[in-house]
Amino acid sequence: MSSRLLLFLLFTAFVSTASAQLSETEQAWNRPVEPFRISGNVYYVGAADLSSYLITTPKGHILLDSGMLETVPLVRANIEKLGFKLGDVKVLINSHAHYDHAGGLAELKRLTKATLYASEADAKLLARGGKGDPNFGDRFAFEAVPADETFKDGWKLKLGGTTMTAMVTPGHTQGCTSWTTDVVENGQRLKAIFVCSVTAPGYKLVDNAGHPQIVSDYENTFRRLNALKVDLFLSSHASAFEMAEKLELRKANPSVNPFIDPKGYSEMLARTEADFRKLLASQTK
Repeated sequence: MSSRLLLFLLFTAFVSTASAQLSETEQAWNRPVEPFRISGNVYYVGAADLSSYLITTPKGHILLDSGMLETVPLVRANIEKLGFKLGDVKVLINSHAHYDHAGGLAELKRLTKATLYASEADAKLLARGGKGDPNFGDRFAFEAVPADETFKDGWKLKLGGTTMTAMVTPGHTQGCTSWTTDVVENGQRLKAIFVCSVTAPGYKLVDNAGHPQIVSDYENTFRRLNALKVDLFLSSHASAFEMAEKLELRKANPSVNPFIDPKGYSEMLARTEADFRKLLASQTK
């Protein structure tokens, strides 16, 4: 057996084993998709539902979210398919410190030597590898990763003429961060938002000792996000902004960018806030 064939078989076995360890839902989330340019210098380089965004600049690139550890090879391959280099990623940022969005950050930090920035609250959870989560405990642990720098709400990341503004929108995690930036498409300046997450999947909203202000955090987050006027609507899960459906729309009519979707943004907030209110009511009876 040739050494090349042996390496191929070992790699195939490794990938098969890793995939087998993922649940059906996680495998669906992590299904490979073709990378694409969303608008301006913003590209999608993630998996089917685990978003990862490459924001390119002449001074190096910004990568928002890693997906799971198993997503990292997809992110790397997608960046290269677009003609960019993983080594040119200079900054790593995160939406929130859950394994499906931060599980690959430690590996990406090793591969890129990039600087990792995180909100003050979520930096603590990243450093614990997701352990001690107020809602999940230690169930969804990942490789701990220390942030190089932390920031507060309103902090601006500036690189190569691009500015990413951190909007700390707690609730889903205590340091959940939505990011905004301006992009230019066909001479038009557009406001893009990368929503962290506003869902509360089975969370304890009443008497949550690990996150006592969880209800007020969610309420303030909904208020602030609803007050924003945005054009490009993106999020930490592709399904939240209906990426698959929008790619079909773009394929049918390439002259229209379906990711310019302020209505979809407002509808998502209304839907998730209604779900939050329903869950809160069920726990306060």
